[in-house]
Amino acid sequence: MSRPFLKMNGLGNDFVVVEALSAPFAPSAEEVRAICDRTSGIGCDQLVVFEPAEGADARVRFWNADGEAVGACGNASRCVGWLLMQASGRGSAIMTADDRTLQAFAAGDRRVTVDMGKPGLDWRDIPLEEEMDTRGIELQVGPIDEPLLHTPGAVSMGNPHVVFFVPDAQAAPVREVGSLIEHHRLFPEGVNVGFAQIKAPDRIRLRVWERGAGLTQACGTGACAALVAAHRRKLTGRKAVLELYGVELEIEWREADDHVLMTGDIAVEFTGVLP
Repeated sequence: MSRPFLKMNGLGNDFVVVEALSAPFAPSAEEVRAICDRTSGIGCDQLVVFEPAEGADARVRFWNADGEAVGACGNASRCVGWLLMQASGRGSAIMTADDRTLQAFAAGDRRVTVDMGKPGLDWRDIPLEEEMDTRGIELQVGPIDEPLLHTPGAVSMGNPHVVFFVPDAQAAPVREVGSLIEHHRLFPEGVNVGFAQIKAPDRIRLRVWERGAGLTQACGTGACAALVAAHRRKLTGRKAVLELYGVELEIEWREADDHVLMTGDIAVEFTGVLP
């Protein structure tokens, strides 16, 4: 059976989105890689499928371009939330992803806020291989006496993140060390790697090496993790604008309930049918 799809993006972080509310869709890892391949396939950072869910508008599943299933993607959740709100005519939508419940809200024309829930801050939440203070874990890149990068914060947003604080995000060695850190022994499930430059107490410049996808234009959960990690180090307040390749996300770590909210634009690029 032919399967329609939407090509969408959240601030340049792009997805192939498949609706499976009426008929199941369970791609193999090989099929995911074929769809995501930018040369021979449709090309995207992630494949996203939304399907029926009890007590919610949809259950959302995510696969990285390498074919691995992952637990969360903030920008993709905003895209699916927008589609669900368009279909229902309501100003909000509820999604489930693994063991998390995500709520999306309309925030303007093709602009969506997603409540990403509480961040995981215990070393077992990330998870790490051994117990550490996640405000600054024992990890460095480069010579012991003069490391290039060191002591990143670690945060789970439904997927694992480490965030290095750097003087210049544009000059950070994202491609050179991203894969090395992603597969470091400290992270049994791999890790997304953020390079954050604090420009002001309410503004962060961020680049992200995404687990299973490489350098991406924007990473929603990475932006959430960067704000949480920065606030825990007293580098920012609880709300900041995250700059990612010329586009911006608004992130707030709400004090009242400990939830992280992410707001930004979404775009529909084109539609098609999976081969």
